[in-house]
Amino acid sequence: MVTNDATLLRVKHDVLYEVAKAAWDGQLDEKKEEIPYRLIPGPQAQFRCCIYKEREIIRQRVKLAVGQCPSGKDSSNVVQVINAACEECPIASYIVTDNCRKCMGKACQNSCHFGAITMGENRAHIDPNKCKECGMCANACPYNAIAHLERPCKKACPVDAITYDEYGICVIDEKKCIQCGMCIHSCPFGAIGSKTFIVDVINLIRAGKRVVAMIAPAVEGQFGPDITMASWRTALKKIGFADMIEVALGGDMTAASEAEEWAEAYKEGKKMTTSCCPAFVNMIKQHFPMLLDNMSTTVSPMCGVSRMIKAEDPETVTVFIGPCIAKKSETMDLNIQGNADYALTLGEARAMLRAKGVELEPEENTLQNGSVFGKRFGNGGGVTAAVLQCLKEQGENADINVMKCNGAAECKKALLLLKAGKLPADFVEGMACVGGCVGGPSKHKTEQEAKKARDLLIGQADKREVHENLGNYPMDKFSMHRH
Repeated sequence: MVTNDATLLRVKHDVLYEVAKAAWDGQLDEKKEEIPYRLIPGPQAQFRCCIYKEREIIRQRVKLAVGQCPSGKDSSNVVQVINAACEECPIASYIVTDNCRKCMGKACQNSCHFGAITMGENRAHIDPNKCKECGMCANACPYNAIAHLERPCKKACPVDAITYDEYGICVIDEKKCIQCGMCIHSCPFGAIGSKTFIVDVINLIRAGKRVVAMIAPAVEGQFGPDITMASWRTALKKIGFADMIEVALGGDMTAASEAEEWAEAYKEGKKMTTSCCPAFVNMIKQHFPMLLDNMSTTVSPMCGVSRMIKAEDPETVTVFIGPCIAKKSETMDLNIQGNADYALTLGEARAMLRAKGVELEPEENTLQNGSVFGKRFGNGGGVTAAVLQCLKEQGENADINVMKCNGAAECKKALLLLKAGKLPADFVEGMACVGGCVGGPSKHKTEQEAKKARDLLIGQADKREVHENLGNYPMDKFSMHRH
């Protein structure tokens, strides 16, 4: 959902900055209780009914910022509800508007099978405790006087993982949630957020650990044509990261490995899906487990680069930075050995920089770890383009039919077709975000806003091929497969 409400982002990033600043100073335990009062000094409320409500929202956001559940419950889910903020939403999904004429026909009341509708003094009334949200009353009303208030979080969820408790508070079904993060930025109250791991990363840097950042291909162009991958590397090293590597290199790694799988599967007549988008992988695991055998066993670009780094030094801590929320859940999957230890969003990484007084500054576009195909991995269709390129380089048939799914809805449709044995394509590229990773929930700019700068920066890269690029790295030192 597009929103112009800068207040939401300001509150979120102010909390991240305050937590990061206290963590860098080694005073988080002492200062975290002060943050709500520093951000909400009073006596006037800034965005809610009173300063006490606002401070409670800040407290719950601080918990998220330090990697805890805001409600205090024990949950491993990355996406969490900030209850104090969610209380502003209406409880009822169907309400009667001023259009109601209290007509004699009582079509709404007669259509309701649950006794939820009564006639008041001036209009009909819907009892939210009895309403089953079937919509029969809205369909029956001749004046269109009954409105369906579908909450934006529920509307945005592609897997129907959001319901409400008896108080109208959003509840996330963790068995259904694919942790794509679409609900987070759809909520106009900022009532859904994700756990962050900035404190863990800061503490590791302060402890003198070797921490290496891995920047997603989708980041290129997000901050204009002057902020290059070299800009990110310089800024991150200033705050204590030992180094930074482009995950575009991992895109090359994944494309080469998947090309081998695709070639073999094509010869066998077996249909396959990609496995680099963690939300798409979560969708298969949780909603289409019968298709796990059709999913590529190749690990994500993030995991490939992490394994390469850890093959050289197992003690290195690897941190992914990009616009993806689901990457956080991937780092927590203990079944994938050698994966990134932590994942940060762009906003979280920038909060760490700002808390140390460091800004991204223009720098020559000289850093290139991946090929152009790896750099385009973050675009919708980019995975397919890279894999087809690898098939050509390997001398394999690249004339194959790929269904490129742009967003979770298209992913779900493709998986349903595959499950039913009716998929017309040979392979499926699954991207849960519209536009690919560049359309991720924690992007800095929209895909279209960033396109010009992104095309310019990638256009400056040399034209090395995928396997040519991989020849510069120790690919024999680690595996690119889950098992």
